[in-house]
Amino acid sequence: MANLIYSGITSLDGYIADDNGSFQWSTPSDDVHAAVNDFQRSIGTYLYGRGLYEVMSAWETMPLENQSAVIVDYANIWRQADKIVYSRTLATPVSEHTRIEREFDPHTVAMMKAALGSDLLIGGANLGAQALRAGLVDEIHQYLSPVIVGGGKRFLPKGLHLHLALLDERCFSNGVVQLSYQVLRPVGGDGDEDEDEDDGADDRHDAIGDLPASDG
Repeated sequence: MANLIYSGITSLDGYIADDNGSFQWSTPSDDVHAAVNDFQRSIGTYLYGRGLYEVMSAWETMPLENQSAVIVDYANIWRQADKIVYSRTLATPVSEHTRIEREFDPHTVAMMKAALGSDLLIGGANLGAQALRAGLVDEIHQYLSPVIVGGGKRFLPKGLHLHLALLDERCFSNGVVQLSYQVLRPVGGDGDEDEDEDDGADDRHDAIGDLPASDG
């Protein structure tokens, strides 16, 4: 059975982008980037909303000549994995190994977890919130950046109650701290409703998978 992992780089106060939509502070150093690559090497399927997919699809055609080793490595990881994009309006995917689903159906995702042998990574705060509230997320990986932004797009939704167990922690030379948790208990509260995944422009700034795109 595969795990569903929710992952992202955040400010210390838990935002993936500030009030102005900026996330430049989340650009990874080489050692953070290499750790992200190693983590995602075992991911078999990415789950995206439309906004984040439109950012990530640049990896499909990005020229890799003269790119750093970590960029080339991530591009190869991303291109080889399957992708599922949840969108009511996207007509055709622009990347290989990609299919479009019109609705995020928790039962279907649960069946995928039971059937697949490789883990799934969910990207985007809105989509992640749906999976968290449905009790589908097995692990949460958060990369805390040494910055406080005071507001913006939250990594975790309001009203969410989960019990977690620490799986791993790691400190990087630029002050980023990686925290990996296992989800022990299902959701215990109902937070605010999230906007439609197609409306999630802020989700363009979310998810670990979005990080290398800032270098491309």
